[in-house]
Amino acid sequence: MSAEILDQRAAAVIEANKYLTLGTVDADGLPWVTPVYFTPDGHDTFYWCSSPAAWHSKNIATTPTVSIAIFDSSVRIGGASAVYFRAQAELVPDHELEASAALFSSRYPELRSYGADAFRDPDDLLLYRARATEHWILVRGSDPDYGKGIDSRHPVWR
Repeated sequence: MSAEILDQRAAAVIEANKYLTLGTVDADGLPWVTPVYFTPDGHDTFYWCSSPAAWHSKNIATTPTVSIAIFDSSVRIGGASAVYFRAQAELVPDHELEASAALFSSRYPELRSYGADAFRDPDDLLLYRARATEHWILVRGSDPDYGKGIDSRHPVWR
């Protein structure tokens, strides 16, 4: 199985989708998943904005290790492509807000443009990022090149 082709497939999934599913846990270990629209920075750093009162934001404040899945839910059953990540999430530090807010806003011209000041009110939206520590791609069991009859997960960007 060609690592380069799997890396390219994983990159295509990230670039083609606007939402990721973010998995967090609270201080008691209870899981929570939520969709957030995101902007990638390469293939291992992802930005989104959220209220600090949102469950996932509160969870990140206590347990910054997260899981991420990116996939297109509109495809036919059996036709999905997906990438999975383990990552460390955090608020974007103030000294990085200017560049990070510009990057985040660049992907969504249909939305209002967010400047750094939009993310400085601790009672409003804040800018978060997750940096992947592990990466995988889903290979469908029916994949014409790499299928094995059942879906499998393969590391990418090693």
